[in-house]
Amino acid sequence: MSESASGAARKAPPIPARKRGIFARLALFVRQIIAELKKVVRPSRTELWTFFLVVIVFVLAIMAFTGVIDFLFGKIVLFILGS
Repeated sequence: MSESASGAARKAPPIPARKRGIFARLALFVRQIIAELKKVVRPSRTELWTFFLVVIVFVLAIMAFTGVIDFLFGKIVLFILGS
């Protein structure tokens, strides 16, 4: 059985001849950021408005649910402990 078939011996990744300087790494980082920002798809005005409304409705629903649960637990505690 060969070594490549058994998977026992794996080759390490190649070591670069020399490390890049701080300014070269910084420039590469900035170029990569710009390249990624070019891929971003911005929502249209109607999509943005729809997302905004969905978030607001969801937050209001969670606030109402939490308020009702808090009110009920308060009433239960007052019933049990009496006051």
